[in-house]
Amino acid sequence: MINQSKCVGCMACYDMCKHGVFAVENDKPKVVYREGCVEGCHGCGNQCPQGAIVYSGDFKRVIKCSCNDD
Repeated sequence: MINQSKCVGCMACYDMCKHGVFAVENDKPKVVYREGCVEGCHGCGNQCPQGAIVYSGDFKRVIKCSCNDD
């Protein structure tokens, strides 16, 4: 989920995610495809400078992600 009151629209999460989880609505990212999330990834949350990304059922805010490793 994205806490829209914290989100500043930097699009870091949108730019990072390669799984189609986000779309852009009113110049801010919006979660549109939750099924695309990779369990345990947290890459988008790690990119968010405002801490606006919250994972359902997960209270850890920063977890190392290997999603960008090619």
